[in-house]
Amino acid sequence: MISIEDCIALCGLTREEVDAVAEHEHLPEAAASALASWLMENEDTGVPAISDMLRDDVRAAIKEGNHAHAAELLAALRHFLAEHPRQ
Repeated sequence: MISIEDCIALCGLTREEVDAVAEHEHLPEAAASALASWLMENEDTGVPAISDMLRDDVRAAIKEGNHAHAAELLAALRHFLAEHPRQ
């Protein structure tokens, strides 16, 4: 049986990044990891799409006053952008 850790590892993102996609799209982690994997098949479109999701999540957390969560999401965004720089 494939575990959620396997799904996340196969999509090429961290758990925090997948969790942010799941939060943004209102999906379970497994579905979010599949979506992220599909998006990352074409980094030219996938990287901007995922970075936009992460940015949206940061803004939403700030708007809700959840600054601790916003900081976690910002760390995930920074890691994502460091791992997938845009040319």
